[in-house]
Amino acid sequence: MNEYRWVRVAPCDSIPPREGREVVIGGRHIAVFNLGGRFFATDNRCPHKGGPLCDGIVTGAAVVCPLHAWKINLATGRVERPEAMHACLQTYPIRVENDVLLLGLPRVASNDADAAA
Repeated sequence: MNEYRWVRVAPCDSIPPREGREVVIGGRHIAVFNLGGRFFATDNRCPHKGGPLCDGIVTGAAVVCPLHAWKINLATGRVERPEAMHACLQTYPIRVENDVLLLGLPRVASNDADAAA
């Protein structure tokens, strides 16, 4: 079974290099970043005070939150600054097909869905 449900989110060229954009899928606010043709996706809320990460400054393979300068690794979701913090964001796989970005959302197992109902 495929562990992800792949959702089309945007054409690749709609996100300029070294920038992020927010997409909302099923109530999830997700930030998608273009690191020069490599794409990454995380939850769009900084774990500190909920700042919009899609508006942050991309540096290397990380984004700096526009509110209080927390630095988050885009590949792992791990907070890199401040160093003492052990917070982490949800990350999402991204793939490109025909110059369109597809984002992988975790599938809900049927037993989990039945339990939630």
